[in-house]
Amino acid sequence: MNKQPIGIFDSGVGGTSIWKAIHALLSKENTIYLADSANAPYGPKGKEAILALSEKNTEYLLNQNCKLIVVACNTATTNAISYLRQKYDVPFIGIEPAIKPAALQTKTKAIGVLATRGTLTSQLFCDTAQLYSNGIKIIEQEGEGIVQLIESGHIDSDQMTMLLKTYLKPMLAANIDYLVLGCTHYPYLIRQLLSLLPSHVKIIDSGEAVAKQTKAVLGQHNLLNLSDSKSVLQFYSNGNPLVMESLLGDPYKVDYLKF
Repeated sequence: MNKQPIGIFDSGVGGTSIWKAIHALLSKENTIYLADSANAPYGPKGKEAILALSEKNTEYLLNQNCKLIVVACNTATTNAISYLRQKYDVPFIGIEPAIKPAALQTKTKAIGVLATRGTLTSQLFCDTAQLYSNGIKIIEQEGEGIVQLIESGHIDSDQMTMLLKTYLKPMLAANIDYLVLGCTHYPYLIRQLLSLLPSHVKIIDSGEAVAKQTKAVLGQHNLLNLSDSKSVLQFYSNGNPLVMESLLGDPYKVDYLKF
């Protein structure tokens, strides 16, 4: 079973930021990445719709004999991962905004969280924020429109810059020193964010932590691939494959898949 692939799904191309971290740490592992770009973003959708989409993605990956599934989407994790763990007999790795490290390290006692509506309004996010908000101000900001621009290949557009400036303004007014990225699409904006933020503001995303957790869980279940054969890396999207290919870079190819 060790050679069976790791399955990874997201509402679109953003979860490739998580895939990159996993592949960098676990280069021997075979992976299947599923981008549900036709339904992106998940954030504005209601809980029932998010559950249904997450179930659909999981079923596809299990049919490909995946040994572990990474829910590389903050909104899907916060709304659906408990349900998925109850229903399916494989390990699941989820993504949560990294509020804890930001809250523990902040000097200004103010941190910003940029996320989708589906994440910010979820019970899991609210519980986590409440747990670490004692004496710390958390400025939550919905990144409306960001995912759509990334999914359509407009990362470096003037419209994106305008949105980021608008969303960062209340955070900077509150004197944040940490910005937590609460959507797996958002690490692709780090270069722009750094150009808009004061030098003392640090950005935290979940990629490295998720990769380490994936390795740990594979080890706990004796599922690590110890083979020396070259890993098989598969990428599927029900949107425009060229957008994901531009983010992955050479030599990776993305296949269109209607699902």
